[in-house]
Amino acid sequence: MTQTPQTTPTSTEGTGRATSGRVPTRRAVVNRAPWILVSPFLILFLLTFVLPIVVAIGQSFTTVTRAGLFGEEGVTSRFAWFENYRLVLADGNFVDSIWRMLLFGIVQVPVMIVAATLLALLLESASARWPGVFRATYFMPYGIPGVIATILWSFLYVPGLSPIIDVSEALFGYTPDFLGAGTVLWSIANIVTWTYTGYNMLIIVAQLKAIPSELYEAARVDGAGPWRTAVSIQLPLIRPALVLTTVFSIIGTLQLFAEPQLLQTVSPAIDSQYTPNLSAYTTAFAYNDYNLAAAQSVLIALVAFVLSFAFLKLTNRSSR
Repeated sequence: MTQTPQTTPTSTEGTGRATSGRVPTRRAVVNRAPWILVSPFLILFLLTFVLPIVVAIGQSFTTVTRAGLFGEEGVTSRFAWFENYRLVLADGNFVDSIWRMLLFGIVQVPVMIVAATLLALLLESASARWPGVFRATYFMPYGIPGVIATILWSFLYVPGLSPIIDVSEALFGYTPDFLGAGTVLWSIANIVTWTYTGYNMLIIVAQLKAIPSELYEAARVDGAGPWRTAVSIQLPLIRPALVLTTVFSIIGTLQLFAEPQLLQTVSPAIDSQYTPNLSAYTTAFAYNDYNLAAAQSVLIALVAFVLSFAFLKLTNRSSR
């Protein structure tokens, strides 16, 4: 009688454990895939957005001392606590620039949002003809760089070049001063409104297109006209778009830079600290005080955050 050799059963569980320790499972690969795909963006985001903010905040709390006339004997930096912020707030020109932009925003932002809302409602009405053509036309100023737009408008503000001034002198005997101390701020507001009204209009139009058609049909059955439909249906439902565009406009107001810098060459009323951003730019690149400029930048960001947060709280409270 022959005996068959007994074979010891292999443990699949042990093999599985050993394999799983070396080769990643399918679930692990699936979990890592999104992070691998997003990692290039995260790296660029950290290097180009988060890191400059951290460095600017760190510089705002330090001060640099240069020994010698040109710093040839050495440069030392030390932690200055809130000294830079004290110097910034003691600068009357910088504080005045913030108040100037607040006045600018109180007047310009509502005018621009109302104009964008009216254009969006008119273009999305049932009786509108060629809405695509007009949408592209109103959006076109946003496609023009701010520098080019300011140069174009400066030809309409400068006496001797402006046809508006020539027509006003010929018909009314009045010479408007678009670049004077009391009017140049509103000349800048005109450029900003002309540039960004079409952009905000498209955001509102996108919100209008998301309104279900059943609501319009129900309003039509109830006998509601265009005005009633706009007030009772469209305006309440585009509230998120209006809030979004207003917040963007508030932040953009404090970031105003290109328009006053270019008009500075033709308007003596605009100095190097006319807006907060222009003041920080002058402090950094004209006076070479990057730490003080960093403190100004942080304060500008804080003011923009406080104004945006206050507006969001106010709109949320009113909606309740």
